[in-house]
Order: sequence, then C-alpha cells, then structure tokens
Amino acid sequence: MSGAGVPQVGTRAPGLTLPDTHGTPVALAQLRGTPVAVVFFPFAFSGICTAELCELRDDIAAFDDAGVRLLAVSCDPMFALRAWSEQERFPFDLLSDFWPHGEAARAYGVFDEATGHALRGSFLVDADGVLRWSVVNPRGQARPLSAYRQALAALSA
Repeated sequence: MSGAGVPQVGTRAPGLTLPDTHGTPVALAQLRGTPVAVVFFPFAFSGICTAELCELRDDIAAFDDAGVRLLAVSCDPMFALRAWSEQERFPFDLLSDFWPHGEAARAYGVFDEATGHALRGSFLVDADGVLRWSVVNPRGQARPLSAYRQALAALSA
C-alpha cells in the first residue's frame, strides 16, 4: 500500500482532478458546495468491482436523495472505463487515475504499489471539502451497501 496513509476523518479531503470516461477533467475542488462520495476500486470488468458498482448503481437514489455526487475511481485507462460504464449503464462518473498512474489513489492512501491498482477505499466528503467518513477494505472484500447508507444518513443528520 502507499506510504501516504489514509486521510483522517475531520481533515480536508485530498484534491483530485481526473478525466471522466470522455476525457473531461473532473476536479473535486470544483464540486465544493456539494457532498461527494469518492469510491476507489481495483479493476473495471472484474467480478467484485462489477458487483459493488452495480449495487451502487441500483441504489443511486440513496445518494441522490442525500444530495451526494458519486465518483468512482480506478487506475484503468479512460477507454476501458468508458466501455465498462456503457455496458453496465452506470449513472455516475467513472474517473481514470491511469496517468500519472495512481496519483489520486496515493493521495488517499489506497494505492497498492506492488500491483499498481487502487484498493477498495470509499470516502465521503462534505460540501466544505472535509472528509466525514471512510472505509478501506482488504483485497477481495466488498464494501457493504449498508455502510454507505449509514454514512449518507449521518451526513444528512
């Protein structure tokens, strides 16, 4: 894993600017005023990642109802993410952390240097850019949808 360490809840979330599936830059700083969920995942088209993101897709109303924008990030190239997004009909942005490879994942302490991919880390950033919740799961362990729901409820409280 990266040496940067996972940012602590209550601190300012690390910035990131990454291309979406069409090459348009998406900057966390430009989303200030809106809460954002940043969800890092290892690989497009892989079994656990597909199951996790499809579960988020199917429960996108929970994010919409809380006014939270969902950004899913991996180190896959933009074109692979576009193909996967079109196949699965994801209603949220998939962002490519391909180059500089893993820079955003490193900033969030979830880059696996040995394998060159992001670990399963999720971060909820409030409208002021402060980290309000995070979870990082070990390799092969999906994040439960209930954890997102609890974090969204706490943000709204």
